[in-house]
Amino acid sequence: MIVTRFAPSPNGPLHLGHAFSALTAHDLAMRSGGRFLLRIEDIDGARSRPELADEFRRDLAWLGLEWDEVPAQSTRVASYDAAAHMLLCRALGVLYPCRCTRAQIAAASRETAPDGSPVYPGTCREQPVTGDTSHCAWRLDMAKACEIAGPLVWTDDLAGKQQARPELFGDVVILRKDAPASYHLAATMDDHADGVTLVTRGMDLFASTHVHRLLQALLGLPVPTWHHHPLLLDADGRKLAKRRGSPALADLRQAGEDGRALAEHLRAGKLPAGISLSESLHSES
Repeated sequence: MIVTRFAPSPNGPLHLGHAFSALTAHDLAMRSGGRFLLRIEDIDGARSRPELADEFRRDLAWLGLEWDEVPAQSTRVASYDAAAHMLLCRALGVLYPCRCTRAQIAAASRETAPDGSPVYPGTCREQPVTGDTSHCAWRLDMAKACEIAGPLVWTDDLAGKQQARPELFGDVVILRKDAPASYHLAATMDDHADGVTLVTRGMDLFASTHVHRLLQALLGLPVPTWHHHPLLLDADGRKLAKRRGSPALADLRQAGEDGRALAEHLRAGKLPAGISLSESLHSES
């Protein structure tokens, strides 16, 4: 049975790109008699606005979707701490504290990760762990972690079998300074806790799966399949985004638009003027 999910963050209203993602996940589950889950990813510090979660539920119901809701991320901090302890313990020992600022990393980095972020230059990797580390980020010693895990593969519904290459990201952050966990750790642990067998999300997160597959190996977690769907793009060819003011579903809903009709149009590929669908990702190595 397929178990998949829609996992929005309450730091802004849902837009058409979210609707497309939720519909994709919902329909993949329903076609197989599976389960479609809603998970609120609300650990992004002051950016999280709890009142938006109810708006999200109203938006999904307006689109005609039904779901099973699972606990929000803010209730799961203990599981992130436990996973970090496993990564930090003597058997693995693949985490180290980092005091570098973003500006320092950007200035020192000479490489770019597949997601466009600067690759951490390893400044703090060999430094002794001393003093107060409560305000540090904790990074994964990528070379050591990859050596422990060995070669790994993962499978995407659309792109097929992939060789995992987490080393391209360098020493990623696992525990943030300003949040209980990084997206990499939280999403990996949450999908495991929720019994997700098919991780449905946009193709902009395709590359992140290399890191998530490594974390699964290090933590002894089962391996799901992934489905990275195309993205909705604006007139400039950029993915729809809250920060760029993409039309909110709540605004359309409150204006009296027919949510079920909108859902059927999105399913059929009938997109509003000025919005297009990105090309599918066929392969990445």
